[in-house]
Amino acid sequence: MRVLGIDPGLTRCGMGVVEGSIGRPLGLVDVGVVRTSAGIPVPERLVTIERGVDAWLDEHTPDAVAIERIFARSDVSTIMGTAQAAGIAMVCAARRGLPVALHTPSEVKAAVSGNGRADKAQVGAMVTRILRLDAMPKPADAADALALAITHIWRGGSQSRIEAALAASRTTPARTTSARTSVRTPVRRGGAR
Repeated sequence: MRVLGIDPGLTRCGMGVVEGSIGRPLGLVDVGVVRTSAGIPVPERLVTIERGVDAWLDEHTPDAVAIERIFARSDVSTIMGTAQAAGIAMVCAARRGLPVALHTPSEVKAAVSGNGRADKAQVGAMVTRILRLDAMPKPADAADALALAITHIWRGGSQSRIEAALAASRTTPARTTSARTSVRTPVRRGGAR
């Protein structure tokens, strides 16, 4: 399985492609960031991110896209830019019919380091180790994107199977335990009229 991990951001949008499967060594395909300048209007920055994501999707043809799930932070302007970049990434993947998974930061940290509260340095060190890299990917947005891809390979496949099984159980007709059916006649209260 080949997964494009995206750590969304308006200034730096981390991009990382990992290939592999559960129980086998994972391999780095590519890593980098799509950058935009704070000096240009937000709509133009989003177009730059869209073009960057589209280019990565075209070049690497992933099987799935894993994006960091946005959570509330104290700085509303950061949340807005991150959410806008994440939305652009989802649209780019959806246009191609690719499955999109959202993973929380704590889920990613726990998957790659065993600690849901790991700091960026710990996550970067574990990404370096898991992918057998000579150096930690920089900036941290790039390492985070790889961590998202790793998490999806390790956890996303099982989550997809669980969701498929649940969906199938909802569409399977319920079996009846008795061949007899009964019809109840409603009882009127307060006398006959």
